[in-house]
Amino acid sequence: MSGIDLVNAVDQKIEKIRTKSLDLSFNELMDMYEDGELVISPDYQRLFRWTEGSQSRFIESLILEMPVPPIFFIEREEGIYELIDGLQRISSYLHFRGRHEMRKNDDGTFKQLELSDCDIVPELNGYTYDDLPKAMAIKLKRNFIRVEILRKESDQRLRYYMFKRLNTGGENLKPQEIRNSTIKLLNDDFNQFIISMSKINSFQRCIDNISDEKKEQRYDQELVLRFFAFKNYRDEYKHDVGEFLTDYMEEVSDPSNTTVNFDYDREEALFKKTFDILSKTLDNQIFSGMNKNGNLITRFLTYHYEAFTLGIQNAINRIDPEDGDIIEKLKEIFLDIKNDDEFRKMTTGGGKNYSRPLNDRISFVQTRVDGLL
Repeated sequence: MSGIDLVNAVDQKIEKIRTKSLDLSFNELMDMYEDGELVISPDYQRLFRWTEGSQSRFIESLILEMPVPPIFFIEREEGIYELIDGLQRISSYLHFRGRHEMRKNDDGTFKQLELSDCDIVPELNGYTYDDLPKAMAIKLKRNFIRVEILRKESDQRLRYYMFKRLNTGGENLKPQEIRNSTIKLLNDDFNQFIISMSKINSFQRCIDNISDEKKEQRYDQELVLRFFAFKNYRDEYKHDVGEFLTDYMEEVSDPSNTTVNFDYDREEALFKKTFDILSKTLDNQIFSGMNKNGNLITRFLTYHYEAFTLGIQNAINRIDPEDGDIIEKLKEIFLDIKNDDEFRKMTTGGGKNYSRPLNDRISFVQTRVDGLL
């Protein structure tokens, strides 16, 4: 195909795309939604997965009049539009206003989002829409967003491809990949430190049984972050691990933050010693579980990672990784812990991803190790 033919082919497709742009207030969008002029299919709404912290920070952005990306509609018939990109933003606003179909109380009334985890104006935390000062509520309703509309005259196949690419155009970034990309806006020192720690041989041996896919998604780096966050910042942990890890990374990385001090030399030495000890005991099975027959399984268990890495910290100054007798005793106690029915209950099943079970499994290891040494 010649260059001219290629240009003509592209131009022909461009001619089949009909778009228009509008600036609409969020209140207008809510009215359109309630009047059936803006369609969000039930299946599409179920993809609304932003945490309440993420929703709250979006509302905070609107209140602060920060710019937000445009949303995309498809025109289905005259005056009727279908949302194809911008679900999280629209749904967050509807939730805050108490209008979201998927957010209802047991009696059928709509839930209003209570703001939480606002980090620019933390004074907003605890507020619902009804609690806002009237002037602020009016300003929020009148906040505008750019809406890009693909007109109904556009080629149907192009409409389909636009929908597909906006919603499934690529593999979603995993949490650590997002942290790595965005934290540079604050400072990249801590991020680079985490990356360098993730390459240490003893650490890599200990987590050798995580999948290649997980490593490609930077899960090994997330495990390094998890170690330091839970070791240094555990009192701030409530339930959402992802937001907790991000908060800690921001606290350490923010040059203006003077409340969280991170001694890179001391923390590096401690990290290396921790995984030197653990790798010499059970190597790549240190974070594996044990079945009821007393056999180690190969699958990596995050709960074991937390329990053993943090459970030895209280005694780490008393452990010499070059002392073979100590290492052998630790190996035996670790195997006993893994074979303990109480510990097995602490580290299997759901409902254990919040602060009390975390502290329980760490304390279980700590008590056994302290008793040994």
